Amino acid sequence: MTIERLKASGYKLYAASKADADGLELALVQKSEGKRLFVSSRVRGFAGDTLSEGGLLCPLTYQNARKLMSVLPWLAPQRLPEGRPSFGFGDRIGLATPGHVRAVESYVVFPVLAQQSVREITRTGRSFEEVLSQAVFGAFQQGFNAGFGADADHLKAVDDALHAADLGYTLFTCDPSEYVVEVDELNAQAVAERFRSLPEAERLLEEYAGRETTLPGIGTMRLAEEELARAAVKYCGAVRFAADMYRALEARCPGGFDFELSVDETNSPTRPAEHWFVVSELGKLGVGLASLAPRFPGAMEKAVDWRGDLATFRDEFHAHMAIARALGSYRLSLHSGSDKFSLYPLIAEEANGLWHVKTAGTSYLVALGVTAEVAPQLFREIAAHSIRRFAEERHTYHLTTDTASIPDVRFLGESELPTLLVQDASRQVLHVAFGSVLQSPLGASLFRVLEANEERYSAALREHLGRHLALLGVSGGG
Repeated sequence: MTIERLKASGYKLYAASKADADGLELALVQKSEGKRLFVSSRVRGFAGDTLSEGGLLCPLTYQNARKLMSVLPWLAPQRLPEGRPSFGFGDRIGLATPGHVRAVESYVVFPVLAQQSVREITRTGRSFEEVLSQAVFGAFQQGFNAGFGADADHLKAVDDALHAADLGYTLFTCDPSEYVVEVDELNAQAVAERFRSLPEAERLLEEYAGRETTLPGIGTMRLAEEELARAAVKYCGAVRFAADMYRALEARCPGGFDFELSVDETNSPTRPAEHWFVVSELGKLGVGLASLAPRFPGAMEKAVDWRGDLATFRDEFHAHMAIARALGSYRLSLHSGSDKFSLYPLIAEEANGLWHVKTAGTSYLVALGVTAEVAPQLFREIAAHSIRRFAEERHTYHLTTDTASIPDVRFLGESELPTLLVQDASRQVLHVAFGSVLQSPLGASLFRVLEANEERYSAALREHLGRHLALLGVSGGG
C-alpha cells in the first residue's frame, strides 16, 4: 500500500514525516485510534497491524522507534557536537517534541530532545523507553534530520545509567548530591576531623595545600589547607561516585558517550576553587566531562526568573567558565534553566558557545496555558489540585514560594485563569505538582486536550522556547 492510498482511506498524513529508505515508504499518520507509523511493506523489526493491501500500521512503541532509528539513522540520538552550544528540551507529557523542533529550527544550537530525570520519570509514571521513543517520533513527525541528543538526567544510580545506555541515550547526567556534604553547616573542628578521616587526605595535602596554579582569565588559584579540607569533605564522596558511574559507562558504551556532572542541587553555591578541585580530581581518575552544572549563586528556583545580584553572578560565572576552558573546554550547564531570562544574555556573552541549558517544566506550563485558553474548567481543576498537593510536592525543590499571594481559583473568572501562569508563586505551584496531575485522571484529560489542540500547543512552544534561544544569542540557523 502507498501513502496516497492510505490518505484516501481517511488517515491524516503528517506531510513532513514522509521518508523513503531504499524504496520503503514511511510516514506518520493519524486516525481516530491516534497516531501510527505507516510502513509500506512488511519489514522485520516493525510490529503492527497488517493492512489489506500490504504494509503495516505500527503503534508508537519503543520497539518500533528502535527499528525506525536503524532505518533512518538521523533519528538515532547523537553526541554533543564540538563548538556548538546545546539546549535541553525536557517533555514531561510526551507531546512537546514537534513544538520543540519548531522552536530550534531558526537557531544555531544542538537540541537534546529526549531529556528526563529519574525523579521526573518516577513522578510521571513514564520510562526511559517512552521518553526516547516519543522524542524520536516527534522528530520524525517534523521531518527533523539535523540531529539531536538524548539525556538520562540526574542519575543517582549506576544501574539506571547502564539501562539508559542500552536504550541508546548519549548524554548521562550524574547527580552525586547524596554524596555531597553540606560543609557550611559544620564548624571548623568538624571539617578538620572529617578531612583527616578521608582515605585521600595525605595525598590531597601534598598535591594541593598552598600550591598555586595560574589559570588564564582569573589568575592564581590556590587552596589553603582549611579551604582544601572544606572542598575535600564536601565533594570527595561525589567524585568517587561519579568515577564509578563513568567507568561503568565506558565499559557499556564502546562508541563513546557524553558525561555531565551535576552538583547544582546543594544548599551552598559551588565556589570556583571547589569547581577546580572537583574537576582536577576527576581528571586523575580518568573522567572526561562534556559538561558541569555547578550550584550558581542566587535563587535558581523552578519556573521563574533568577533572583540575585547580576554583578555577582557574572563574576562567578566568569571564573567558572575560565576553569572549564583551562581544564578541558567542557560546557557549563544551567539547570533549572526554564525562564531564566535575565541570565541568558550574560551566559551568551561569557560562555561564547560553551554552554548547555536545561528546561523541562516550562513546556509543561505552556501546556497548561493552552489548556487555560481552550478548556478553562479543566485548567481550574488542575490548578486547585496543584494547590492542594503543593505542601507535599515541594519537598525535593529549593523554593521560597509565597502561597498566600495566590488567589482562590474558585472565584476567578475564565478570563482571569491565565494570570496564574504569570504570577511567580502560582507558576511554581503549578510546576512542581506535575507528577500528581499527570498520574491522576486530570492527566488523561490534559493529554486529550493537547492532542486535540496539537497545532496550538506546538505554536505556543515555538514562541516560548524561541524566546529563550533568542536571548541566548544563537539566532541565525536554518
